[in-house]
Amino acid sequence: MLDPAVCDNIDRITKSFELELIDFRRSLHRYPELGRQEHRTTRAVIDRLEAAGLESRVLSTGTGVICDIIGTSGAAPTLGFRGDIDALPIGDSKTVSYRSQVPGVCHACGHDAHTAIILGAGLVVAELRRQGWLERSVRLIFQPAEELTPGGSLDVLADGEITGLKHVFALHCDPKLAVGKVGFRSGPITAGADRISVAMRGPGGHTARPHLTVDVVHALATVITQLPALLSRLADPRAGLSVVWGEVHAGAVANAIPHSGFADGTVRCLDNRVWNAAHTAIPELVRQLAAPYGVEVDVEMHKSVPPCVNHRDSTELMRSVAREILGSDAVTTTEQSLGGEDFAWILAENPGSLARLGVRDPEAEEAGDLHRGSLDIDESAIAIGVRLMAGLAVATLRH
Repeated sequence: MLDPAVCDNIDRITKSFELELIDFRRSLHRYPELGRQEHRTTRAVIDRLEAAGLESRVLSTGTGVICDIIGTSGAAPTLGFRGDIDALPIGDSKTVSYRSQVPGVCHACGHDAHTAIILGAGLVVAELRRQGWLERSVRLIFQPAEELTPGGSLDVLADGEITGLKHVFALHCDPKLAVGKVGFRSGPITAGADRISVAMRGPGGHTARPHLTVDVVHALATVITQLPALLSRLADPRAGLSVVWGEVHAGAVANAIPHSGFADGTVRCLDNRVWNAAHTAIPELVRQLAAPYGVEVDVEMHKSVPPCVNHRDSTELMRSVAREILGSDAVTTTEQSLGGEDFAWILAENPGSLARLGVRDPEAEEAGDLHRGSLDIDESAIAIGVRLMAGLAVATLRH
């Protein structure tokens, strides 16, 4: 699928950009930006693409970048590389020279590395085009607001930037996986992840006379404890449907039944069919559980992302290229995660695949986890991601 001479060429070109890409990633890490506020990041990406002679455009929402690298065929892009660019509202707890300079914000999910990888892939692909190796055109997608709901993938879709693409590929940092490894999975690789909000109201009253009022606290407690148990019996266990509450509040003093209370949590599901059905079933179950207590109930299910489902052909193509350009030892499998990923919306519209990129230092005793202020990566993973993406740009031509 790949000419060995091309693999060697990709390695050589990637090495020429590697230190620059590490510096670029560290600059993003120092100055992280939240979803749909990524103006500095957007400008930095555009400036570097322009320096390489590449034209780009900003999404209509104001952040995020699209760049087409037209191959020798002159045709519109049929291959897309997507990287997310936003940070999280989490403080940086690391003691490194590139520690976040923005209080309460940091790249705790590896999106700075994702951005550097897609940028690097673009620089390598542009050089391959100059050398006459690139026939098929490639689209770079620097997506904003992956961590928000609704997420930035919907911005990309709304602007029509996926139309005409045959495959869309993405990588996500995996601190559980040693650097040098890439994890693949055909089918669902993440879960549907939604938010549920339950609000209850009653007249309030004295705790000495609960029979003369409506006990909002008891009704709320019934819902938050019984709903997860009910779902375990009403939904196929293989769907992994679960509700976990993260915030519950009612009342302010011990001897007064409050007139209102609320609970917020997350709903996660491994199966697309069950995920769709849950948006009707769960609110109805909440109302049934609360009905005996006579409280007024409002239930909102905020649809965030469906399960991210990798297409078989795209996954096999990506896996095959990884074997050829990174070596068979680099290729491994990965499990389905209960985390959400808004690349799912793109894969619901177009074939493509998301792979897990190992970023853990093999000598590190602790793997750490995503969405922690302590997250850092082995930066040699950036070049690995660039080589894989650049290989896909050339290999897909011959697939």
